[in-house]
Amino acid sequence: MTLIKSISGIRGTIGGTPGEALTPVDIVKFTYAYCVKLKERRPKPEGERYKVVVGKDARISGEMVEQLVCGSLIACGVDVVKAGFASTPTTEMAVIFEKADGGIILTASHNPKQWNALKLLNEKGEFLNAAEGAAILECADSENFDFADVDSLGTIVEKDFTDAHIDAVLALDAVDVEAVKKAGFKVALDAVNSVGGIIMPKLFERLGVECIKVNCEPTGHFAHNPEPLPANLTELCETVVKEHADLGVSVDPDVDRLALICENGQPFGEEYTLVSVADYLLSREKGGKKLATSSNLSSSRALRDVTENYGGQYYAAAVGEVNVTTKMKECGALIGGEGNGGVIYPALHYGRDAIVGAALFLTNLAYRKMKVSELQKTYPQYYITKNRIDLSDKSLIDKILSEMKKIYASEDINDIDGVKISFESKKEWVHLRKSNTEPIIRIYAESATRESAEKLASEIKAIAEKIIKG
Repeated sequence: MTLIKSISGIRGTIGGTPGEALTPVDIVKFTYAYCVKLKERRPKPEGERYKVVVGKDARISGEMVEQLVCGSLIACGVDVVKAGFASTPTTEMAVIFEKADGGIILTASHNPKQWNALKLLNEKGEFLNAAEGAAILECADSENFDFADVDSLGTIVEKDFTDAHIDAVLALDAVDVEAVKKAGFKVALDAVNSVGGIIMPKLFERLGVECIKVNCEPTGHFAHNPEPLPANLTELCETVVKEHADLGVSVDPDVDRLALICENGQPFGEEYTLVSVADYLLSREKGGKKLATSSNLSSSRALRDVTENYGGQYYAAAVGEVNVTTKMKECGALIGGEGNGGVIYPALHYGRDAIVGAALFLTNLAYRKMKVSELQKTYPQYYITKNRIDLSDKSLIDKILSEMKKIYASEDINDIDGVKISFESKKEWVHLRKSNTEPIIRIYAESATRESAEKLASEIKAIAEKIIKG
């Protein structure tokens, strides 16, 4: 059993002992702490009510966790807007629609079915920052509870925000509904038996796109590993070819990541979801407007290349959605996100959103009038490898990172999150970053080919192993 407490929320496996897994006791404690810090952050006149939106993905434990969270909110004197089955971006948008004080998303994202989590939002429908998350953890650990009396209990209303979210996406200037309808696309969709099976077909219907459904019943019994990686999408790839679809679309259980499959059944590449959408949005900008994009340090440099092709500026952020959105606000980014298929479009909201990502991609495809595989070839071609070093002594991590900075001092170094070494002459990089939960160093390397990326990663691992041996 596992329980992971972090500044972004609490997640763990269902069942077991409190403090060692995600149990009812932990859920109540954490929800209570969220309410305490919410009221401190947003003080109101006496008698004025607080309101929090709660949405969930379709995993099996969702109803149990939802009842505990909603009951705890009510016990804290907070009114609840229960969104039911709702994607992460839909819940984020619901906070905005409702002018609520915050939100709680019940999802473990791409983790397997035995996992669940509470992800915490502020009044803007955005994830809490590091300081706010740390304060909640401290409050939960104190176990200093003081619940509302019977006359001050909260209430519950139920609302479905699916259509409102789609309406907001289709109202964007950059989404051309008529162009997509005219193109007459056929799309195969794998929603891994979660809430993507509800919202994505509705989106495609509104866009006039024929949708072939694969694993779209929101049962929570995931048909395969729910992370939208090529190895887990073989059924979707086969369906695209068999059905002569123009595109394959895969989303994770909470629909904040978007992975695409070309018409020939080959992966488009999750790194290129953001790159393609950014290329389209950048191409629309006219005049002397400052163009900026942002992604985390472990994402492909293809976004930087595309941005600079339009005369724009690319900005790197530390890993983590809240870090990316913070950097996007600082630089006024037109578009940003993460290389795992996470598209963040501020014109809609500051959150990863597969719904808006799909709408923007289809609009671009309609304009370009080419096959998806042909579109992919128009972008800078890179390959990323993902490795790790397991350590018996966590104190060695800082030593390795420090020594790497010295060894590669003549290269372009970024140390805002671990150490990223960019070899500009070869247009390749390696990023070493320590895990927050276990004694390992993650090593991501990118180069023009699989072979050169693997070679770079192997060289860095060999140097790290020498440092370990002293």
